[in-house]
Amino acid sequence: MSDVTPLVDLRLPPGAAEAARARALRNPLPVDTASAVLDHVARHAGTDGDRAAVVHGDTVVTYRGLLERVGAIRAALLGKGCGPGDVVAVTGLRCPDVIAVLLAAESLAAVYLPVDPGWPAARAEDVLTRGAARWLVDCTPSATGPVREAAARAGVEPVPLPGRTAASGGTPTAAAGDRSREPRYAIFTSGTTGRPKGALVEHQGMMNHLWAKVFDLSLDRDDTVAFSAPLVFDISVWQMLAPLLAGGTVAVIDDADLAFPRRLTRALSRSRVSVVELVPTVLGWLVDQVARTGPDALARLRWVISTGEELRPALARRVLTGLPEARLLNAYGPTECSDDVTHQVVGAAEAKLERLPVGTAVVNAVLHVLAGEGDGRWRAVEEGEPGELFVGGLPVGLGYLNDEATTRAAFFRDVIDPGSPTGRLYRTGDLARVADGRVHYLGRADRQVKVSGVRMELDEVEVVLSRHPAVGSCAVVVSGTGGAAELTAHYSPRGPVSADELKEHLRSRLPPAMVPGQWRSWEALPLTPNGKTDHRALRDADAAADAGQGAAP
Repeated sequence: MSDVTPLVDLRLPPGAAEAARARALRNPLPVDTASAVLDHVARHAGTDGDRAAVVHGDTVVTYRGLLERVGAIRAALLGKGCGPGDVVAVTGLRCPDVIAVLLAAESLAAVYLPVDPGWPAARAEDVLTRGAARWLVDCTPSATGPVREAAARAGVEPVPLPGRTAASGGTPTAAAGDRSREPRYAIFTSGTTGRPKGALVEHQGMMNHLWAKVFDLSLDRDDTVAFSAPLVFDISVWQMLAPLLAGGTVAVIDDADLAFPRRLTRALSRSRVSVVELVPTVLGWLVDQVARTGPDALARLRWVISTGEELRPALARRVLTGLPEARLLNAYGPTECSDDVTHQVVGAAEAKLERLPVGTAVVNAVLHVLAGEGDGRWRAVEEGEPGELFVGGLPVGLGYLNDEATTRAAFFRDVIDPGSPTGRLYRTGDLARVADGRVHYLGRADRQVKVSGVRMELDEVEVVLSRHPAVGSCAVVVSGTGGAAELTAHYSPRGPVSADELKEHLRSRLPPAMVPGQWRSWEALPLTPNGKTDHRALRDADAAADAGQGAAP
């Protein structure tokens, strides 16, 4: 693995650092970032080894069984020469073995790098090469596939999973000493250049986020957390590991169940899930299914978490009504900062707002809203004034794997907080404001567009459109180029509604230039593998329809 990229100072005018420090949102709390998650798994295995650590359908892996499986996989990696700082790539679908591989890599002070089995071979090869992976553990039953082909071309050696009867090689133990500053995992996210970028997270950032989830959700041994995210989605890390800190259970949810609301409801009920985290689109499907069948099937559910995209008030109200016994959490955070950096419990008061806050800082995150001065310098904004969100404190990651230019564009030396445990600030690219001690997300800075000479925020149009009761989900994109550019609204209706009715809804609330000229109705908006709205697919559909190459969806 390459050395950490040297960073430049965030540029501030005189006196701005003191002002930013005074206005920062922070939530300091001592947490244990030195120990390994495996230490806690071993502790639970020693005191109550027969308790379920992971369930997957009818398969139950106890804490003692999980520890033994980690030992067997650790021995296989050790046999290949795996050691501190080495990158271990993992591919496959969600399963108990993925959790064991992550814990085995942690025990060796190695770096976990998930690779999506559905990626094209060229993308997988690019990620494996730039991630400097040395080994690949394939958790799929197939002996072939695009990731295996990519690994062979990239010179990444496969490590076969040990058989179920393989000896564990003794009780696995984590490396001795303080683990805080070890690089722990890398997640490759979409990049603006068309190539993915690998966000590298330290052990201390990961552990801080795990403890934030344990504290804010009050996780304990009676909780079962749904492992529902793809491996390459950052939230998969806490879903796999946070329950193990608390002595709880991880419930693996298969893709086949996530694809259908009825099956998802049944899977959550069968596994007695008490905490589930979903992107808003899938959350909407779940609430609609519960409305048809009644909330009794999810009687154990006590937390519903929305993440990945903005949670609209209309959906929040549906969740609060449809799942009255569960609490709703709005979570926000970038992959580059160990996942979520804010939490907001959403109640009836918040659901009445035009736009939901994303909340207060999680433990040991430091949040700044800064405004650019036009000369490359930044200043702290006043209360309620919009600006760009920067993150400091324990969550901030190390940068992007083997990508110095991209790292230096987003990560800066923290000149605001001399006591920063990382010394780094991350520029999120998200617009926000602070009111009443809470962060209010205002959309992506790069979603500000100019159409017909008028500058506007696409997020603002979507927020207003989402308030119509017949709109289930929606997205607004710019179609065409130059003088022919115009807004196109894509929506999935929840009931009978015409485009003209929706246009009138927007006309009564927005300037004329912000009312889309093109409208396309979908049974369901296309999603990325992470479950977010696929804006590129929407633009491609527009281009194909305009070129007469396909009917409108």
